Amino acid sequence: MSISRREFLRLMGLAGAAGMMPSSVFAAKKLPADLYEVPKFGNLSLLHITDTHAQLNPIYFREPNVNLGIGYAFNKAPHLVGKRLLDHFGVAPGSIEAHAFSYLDFDAAAGKYGKVGGFAHLKTLIQRIRDDRGPGNSLLLDGGDTWQGSGTAYWTRGKDMVGACNRLGVDVMTGHWEFTYLDEEVISNIADFKGDFVAQNVMVREEALFDYKFSDFDGFNEDEGNAFKPYVIKQVGGARVAVIGQAFPYTPIANPQRFIPDWTFGIQDELMQGVVDTVRENEKPDVVVVISHNGMDVDLKMASRVSGIDVIMGGHTHDGMPAPTVVKNPGGKTLVTNAGSNGKFLGVMDLDVQGGKVRDFRYRLLPIFSNLLPADKAMQAYIDEVRAPYKDKLEEQLAVTEETLYRRGNFNGTFDQVICDALTTVNDAQISLSPGFRWGTTVLPGQKITMDNVMDQTCITYPETYRREMKGSDIKAILEDVSDNLFNKDPYYQQGGDMVRVGGLDYVCEPGAGFGKRISNMTLDDGTKVEADKNYVVSGWATVGSKAPGEPIWDTVAKYLRDQKTVKLKKINTPKLVGVKDNPGLADYLG
Repeated sequence: MSISRREFLRLMGLAGAAGMMPSSVFAAKKLPADLYEVPKFGNLSLLHITDTHAQLNPIYFREPNVNLGIGYAFNKAPHLVGKRLLDHFGVAPGSIEAHAFSYLDFDAAAGKYGKVGGFAHLKTLIQRIRDDRGPGNSLLLDGGDTWQGSGTAYWTRGKDMVGACNRLGVDVMTGHWEFTYLDEEVISNIADFKGDFVAQNVMVREEALFDYKFSDFDGFNEDEGNAFKPYVIKQVGGARVAVIGQAFPYTPIANPQRFIPDWTFGIQDELMQGVVDTVRENEKPDVVVVISHNGMDVDLKMASRVSGIDVIMGGHTHDGMPAPTVVKNPGGKTLVTNAGSNGKFLGVMDLDVQGGKVRDFRYRLLPIFSNLLPADKAMQAYIDEVRAPYKDKLEEQLAVTEETLYRRGNFNGTFDQVICDALTTVNDAQISLSPGFRWGTTVLPGQKITMDNVMDQTCITYPETYRREMKGSDIKAILEDVSDNLFNKDPYYQQGGDMVRVGGLDYVCEPGAGFGKRISNMTLDDGTKVEADKNYVVSGWATVGSKAPGEPIWDTVAKYLRDQKTVKLKKINTPKLVGVKDNPGLADYLG
C-alpha cells in the first residue's frame, strides 16, 4: 500500500537541502518539512528534464545495479550503484531518496512510495517552482529523448509529446531519438514546438547544401551549414542566458542514418569552443549553459577541455545524480549534471548571477512521486485525450509476471530476457540478440503485463525482426564491438547504449581488457561451446542498416506472452565478469 502525504511528511528524515558537494547534498542544518520545498536562491533558476521517453503517465522505474566505471571512471559518479552511490551523495539508507536514486529494496519501496513521473504531476511541480521564483526568473530545458518510447509517441510520430511539452512550458530542447523519425517529421515537430530546438553539432552535408529540401526552415544556416539553431539567448532573472545545444553525437551510428540522410553529427571540441567563444564575444551573456545529450562521461570530458561554459545539463545515460560534478578547465569551472530518465526527476539549478558572472549556485534533483504531487487537471485531460484512440490496444493484458521486470543496467535486465526468450521461442532460434537500450519501464511482481508495457520496452521506428544464420566468429565480433563501445576508456569512443542483450548464449566478459579481448568462452545454454566457423540460427531486431524482413518486435513479444500467460524466468543470460570484483559500479550481480 502506498503512503499518504501526511504519513510521508511524518516519515521524512532527510528531505534534503541544496548543497554543492556530494558529502553535503542532504546535510542541511534545518531540514524542510516537504520534499518539494526548494528555497529560493540567487536570481535565476534552470529547470531540467531529460530522457522522458514519451512516458506521459506515472510509471515504475528501477535504477541499475550494474553501471561499471572502467579506467578514469572507476569509483566516480555516475559509475556508483546501491549503497556506494548513497554513501557518496550522503543519502540516508531506507529513505524515500534512497528509493529514488538506487535499486535497493526496490520492490518493497515501490509498493510503499508508489509510481514516479507522469507529465501531469511534473507540470504541478514545475508550476509550483516557477510561481515561487516569479515570472521571468526560470527557464525549462529538455535534454531530448522525449518523442520516443511509448505506443502513442510511435503512432502519432512524436506529436503527442510535442503537445505535452508545449503544455509543460519547455523553453529549449535538443535531441537524439527525435532523429529516428523521418527528417520531414522532425522538421514538422520542431515547427509545432513552441520553444527553441538547438543543436550546434548537427550540420547539413556539404553535398546536400545546394539542393537542401529544408532551406526555408528557420534554424537552417546555409553559410555555416547548421541544420538547426546552434544556440538561443534568453533573458532570465535579469540576466542574459545563452543556451547552446549538443545533440547526441553518434546518432547516425547508433540509429539508422537512412531516416536523416542529409545531416551529420559528432563530438568536436573545437567546434563547441568556437561556438562558446563566439557567443561570449558577440552576445555578451552573463551565463552560458549547454543542454546536452552526450552522456555524462562525455560531458565530463568536454567540460574539462572546453572553456567558458558555466553549466552542462546532460542526458542520454539516464544517470540520476543528486549533485553536480564540478569540473576544472583552463577557463575556470563547469558544473555538470544529469537528471535521470522517464520523467522521474526534475533538476533545479538556482544561480546567483552578479556582474556578468555566476557567483554561487544551489542544486536539487527532485524525484517526482505521483502520490505526493496532485495531477494538473488540464495536462491529465490532454494525456487522456491522446491515449483514448489507442486505449483498448494498450490495456490488453498479455500475461502476469512473478518477478520484477526491468531493463536498466550494463547487461541483461529481466525484461530484456523476456524479449530474448520471445525471439528464440517464436522464431525457433538458438541465439537471440536485443539492443542494449537504456529506456524501458518496470513491472512489479504480481502485475499484469500489458501491451502498454511491451511498447514501453520495444517502441522504435525500426522494430522489424530477423532470423538468419551467423557464424560464431560473427557473433563474437558483435559482442566485442558493443563492449568496446561501452567500456572504452576514452568516453569519446563510447557511442551510446549498454551491452547487447543475449538469449540462449553465455559468455565471459572482461570489461577492462583491450579491444577484441573482452569476450571469451561463448557457450549455448546447454553448455555446448560456440565454434568460430560453425553457423548458428540467430534472431534479433532493430537493425541499424537495411530494414529487416520480419514482423515488429512488439508483435513477437506479445505472441510469446499470450502463450506463456505467466512469466517466471528460468535463466538470465548475464555474462560472467572478470576483473571487476571490487568495482563500485557492481552490486548483487546476477552473473
